[in-house]
Amino acid sequence: MPKQEKKERRFFIKKSEIFNIIFSCIFLFVSIYSENCLAAEKPENKVNRECIFPNIQEIKDIIATKLNAPEGKLLDINETPVKGLCEIVFDNRGRTGVFYLSSDKNYLISGPMWKTTDMYNMTMERITAVKDKKRIDVYKIPIEKSIILGESNAKKKVIIFADPDCPYCFQLHQTMKQIVVKRKDIAFYINFSPLNIHKDAYWKSKSILCNKSLQMLEDNFARKVISRTDCKTDEIDNSIKLAVSLGISGTPAIILPDGRLRDGAIPEIELTELIDGKR
Repeated sequence: MPKQEKKERRFFIKKSEIFNIIFSCIFLFVSIYSENCLAAEKPENKVNRECIFPNIQEIKDIIATKLNAPEGKLLDINETPVKGLCEIVFDNRGRTGVFYLSSDKNYLISGPMWKTTDMYNMTMERITAVKDKKRIDVYKIPIEKSIILGESNAKKKVIIFADPDCPYCFQLHQTMKQIVVKRKDIAFYINFSPLNIHKDAYWKSKSILCNKSLQMLEDNFARKVISRTDCKTDEIDNSIKLAVSLGISGTPAIILPDGRLRDGAIPEIELTELIDGKR
């Protein structure tokens, strides 16, 4: 075979190989692109879009009728780590709530969601995050008639809503006493929001307030008998109404100096860090 013909043939083979490589790359690209497009149409991805773009009115109707919260306001809708399950955040008369709804709106789960690896309460995390965005204006809360634990000139003022017969209020009170011994710049201003489940809590709150006596509150926490004092005051009723308006439905409730709201008997170190803004 002539040298020229061999050279042309080798050149032809190289061109063919290059063509095959280019064709293979194009085919692979098209295949991957098509696969991604099909994946976007899979049901699980459609579920995510339904969590992001739900039928808003249908969610509002569920809050009003299924959760018996006709005044409830929808705040936010988020995806959850569970496929097909949406997180619904709402406000009911100032109180933040969270429930979970399947993407087809046929299943509703009420209650906390826990991460099993470390038993972390994901629902409470969301509620706390929502509360922290909605700060309370502490300067609009009257504290002139509050029972003060700590120095009255303390720079950091913490407002407490308590019930004299609430066991968790007693636990928190012990923690508060430990804090004010160590920190003269922190004072607690105690207001009363007696709960209906404690039949003597209302008159006890009124008696303590009428006498402006921290000692009477501590005697009561120590299960000592306190005197029943009657005086003309609407402070307890006003305090209850104020608590409700702030979204407080239980005791103890803690309003930090920066306006954040916390609930329950928080341990000393955690509470101190919250007051200092370190948490």
